[in-house]
Amino acid sequence: MAATSAVAAPFTYVNDRFGTVCTFPDDVFTDRQPEPDNGDGQQWLSADGASLICSGILNVDDDTPKGFVAAEKASKEPGYKITYSKAGKDWAVLSGLRDGKIFYERRLFGKDGIIRTVWVDYPPALKSKYDPLVGAIAGSLKGP
Repeated sequence: MAATSAVAAPFTYVNDRFGTVCTFPDDVFTDRQPEPDNGDGQQWLSADGASLICSGILNVDDDTPKGFVAAEKASKEPGYKITYSKAGKDWAVLSGLRDGKIFYERRLFGKDGIIRTVWVDYPPALKSKYDPLVGAIAGSLKGP
């Protein structure tokens, strides 16, 4: 594969089922995984061990941003540790470690009863590469 100095334009994914929208560099997240049968989202992998998920779920439990953060902080899941969390009126952000990788998750709680999520995780050794990307990717999350 020839090296090029051109910068790839960001790729915008729109989920047909929930209208979840995420924009990210598809020159980093190059390996699109098969879409799940329920059509709730999509996952991409990078060659260096990172992954990105853009998806939606029905908010069947009437979860709130603060409730979501509290439940995740109380989780006893092995290998899961939250190091940063913040919740607003209709959004929540979590970051920490899961299964040895750094993760960053942003959720939007829509008035339409849908929770839209972007999740990025990556090996700690690649923190300097991915930390600058995460904010822009998470900030691109939106609904219709």
